[in-house]
Amino acid sequence: MNMETEMNLQDRPFDINDYIRLNMMPHFLCPGCGHGIALRALLWAVHELGLDKDRLAVVSGIGCSGRLSAYVDANSFHTTHGRPLAFATGLALARPDLTVIVITGDGDSLAIGGNHLIHACRRNLNMTCLMLNNEIYGMTGGQVSPTTSADRYTTTTPAGNREPVFDACALAAAAGAGFVGREVTLQVTGLKDLIRKAIAHDGFSFVEVISDCTEIYGRKNDLGASPEMMLGQKAVMRPDTYRSTVDVPFRPNALKTGVLQQTDRPEYGSSYRAMVAARQRDSGEDR
Repeated sequence: MNMETEMNLQDRPFDINDYIRLNMMPHFLCPGCGHGIALRALLWAVHELGLDKDRLAVVSGIGCSGRLSAYVDANSFHTTHGRPLAFATGLALARPDLTVIVITGDGDSLAIGGNHLIHACRRNLNMTCLMLNNEIYGMTGGQVSPTTSADRYTTTTPAGNREPVFDACALAAAAGAGFVGREVTLQVTGLKDLIRKAIAHDGFSFVEVISDCTEIYGRKNDLGASPEMMLGQKAVMRPDTYRSTVDVPFRPNALKTGVLQQTDRPEYGSSYRAMVAARQRDSGEDR
């Protein structure tokens, strides 16, 4: 895209059609799926930041969330299961001029990809990871995931889930992520604002998006259709972030949303390139 077209795009009000591949429509998402809302919030943030689509790279793995990169009219990479952060690490190091965004799921990033997530947080390389948490392996049969709530039914927990829920944000914060946040798809504007802050942060940003799966997860657990599941999001948000009188038995633990942690420490890519430059200068002086 040329500069004049990009400038004209930023001058216009946000229109998602400017940022998606229309030839990929209709999309494959189920009715009421929160992933579409999350994608809209992401592209809205991209628009407000004035990012050049030619310098935007969206990396995804396997699962329902993994399909979203294909819809973004930018540089997109659909990688192997659990490995989007590994691919994105190489991309961000080789092309620091790019804005690198990873879209991943709770199974993709916390189960098979858990080790990559830990070390991406530890390195603090400049990229943004959006983990779309729908509490299920939605695309591959509805198996239990690391974030499935207690007692919920899945194809692999027919008597109810007995494993404790993995707190992805606590993990990311403990592993050293410079920016950690959480939001629900109910709060679209808040989610857009949180993603915008995450992308603008210099270092590794991790955003957990509570995204409802109405078909594989909602129906199996009698949680209702999308409107009822959205009310469930209200019911579990902590009073200091959202005051609700709605009583819906959904996720049992109250969730704090918004920016949960933000710290400034050296960004890995800059530090690495500075080290290489210093070594090259020293080597030249030795000659």
